[in-house]
Amino acid sequence: MAMRETNAVGPGPRRTAGERAADGRAARTRAPRSAHGPFEPSPHRADPVEVIEGQSATRVQELVPIRYGRMAESPFRFYRGAAAIMAGDLAVAPDSGIRVQLCGDAHLLNFRLLGSPERNLLFDINDFDETLPGPWEWDVKRLATSLVIAGRENGFSDRERAEIVRSAVRTYREQMRAFAGMGNLDVWYARVDEAQLQALAEGALHTRGRKSMSEALHKARGRDSRQAFEKLTEVVGGRRRFAAVPQLITPVSQLLPDQERDALDGQIRSLVERYGRSLQTDRRHLLRQYTVVDMARKVVGVGSVGMRCWVVLLLGRDGQDPLILQAKEAGDSVLAAHAGASAYATQGERVVAGQRLMQAASDIFLGWQRTNGIDGLERDFYVRQLRDWKGIAEPSQMEPRGMRVFAELCGVTLARAHARSGDRIAIAAYLGRRDVFDQALVRFAESYADQNARDHQALVDAIAAGRVTAAAA
Repeated sequence: MAMRETNAVGPGPRRTAGERAADGRAARTRAPRSAHGPFEPSPHRADPVEVIEGQSATRVQELVPIRYGRMAESPFRFYRGAAAIMAGDLAVAPDSGIRVQLCGDAHLLNFRLLGSPERNLLFDINDFDETLPGPWEWDVKRLATSLVIAGRENGFSDRERAEIVRSAVRTYREQMRAFAGMGNLDVWYARVDEAQLQALAEGALHTRGRKSMSEALHKARGRDSRQAFEKLTEVVGGRRRFAAVPQLITPVSQLLPDQERDALDGQIRSLVERYGRSLQTDRRHLLRQYTVVDMARKVVGVGSVGMRCWVVLLLGRDGQDPLILQAKEAGDSVLAAHAGASAYATQGERVVAGQRLMQAASDIFLGWQRTNGIDGLERDFYVRQLRDWKGIAEPSQMEPRGMRVFAELCGVTLARAHARSGDRIAIAAYLGRRDVFDQALVRFAESYADQNARDHQALVDAIAAGRVTAAAA
């Protein structure tokens, strides 16, 4: 059963490597590695549609049908929005009792190319809306299941999907063992960069895969504030403004009546100014060199649809020196009900702290702020650049070999993120040298993919019955 008494992670008071390894091996008594294989829904399992509706209650109501529409499109899109459902299922499953900082939503699309402050491309985890300390197994199981669901949608065979999951989990296990033998600073500095990605492609992929990797690296470098500036804005009356995209981007000028619009404009400007206090002093100095000129509401993702999200256009030395920030609402993590409440005063700080702890390098403008809305309610936000050299995987275009290589990258990256925050020596000792856990996760991922398909159908049925309303966007 999941531990709930503390949100502490790491090895605790100073202990020898031998003692920490003994702790990991002893955890097999609490949760044998093979026990992670079976999945049977609890007889007290919550109705999945009720869980989704419960999340929707505090969101922007006019956007909620878009969320349902996106989740209904396919089992994989449903899974992207179903982290809260899976959290409830994982909470009653066996776990080793060893805690790390969790991503909380470690499906395969939340691993991607990102730009470091030094202007290097890295492969890393991207989404931390649900980050919280908890059992390390939860992230691994969410990743493994996402690989099965994506593989099914691509028409991969049972054998091909099993090999992809085994590869991801084996790589996690072997990489954690490598980290267990490294010093703390070596673990902290570990990362997967562009050179490593190119070397991997040369050794593991066919010509088509190598070409796709090269194109993805090139494309990622073009996804920055400049590209967003040219794509998302237009000149209106001689001034640069966000262009409206129906149901996706709504400029503040079109969102509310004049008086309320002015109030919202002032609140977002204040949010940007005050959030700068959460940045390092040098980055705060850089932010002050920009001026806010426009803002818009943006619909993002699948699971996040309906959360308040603003894009803010700032200009620097002249009208062609843009910075586009995204301020996204941060609510309670879906893990909190099962793993314990956040130790941070605000949910925005929870997200930022988790991201900084798990990522090899984070956006220089990543920060947080709490602010009052025009409805008088206080909400937490985290802020980052809208685009900063981001490359997103396209699993629908992957062949089995390509997805296996991608899965291994995800396994390496997740192990590094967990090794930074948790007891890597205990986790490595728990996993051991054999593939017992790897094989168990193959069984779990297939079983949970079946459950996800049933939950997806439940939402489709609820839409057909008129219980919830869905909209395309």
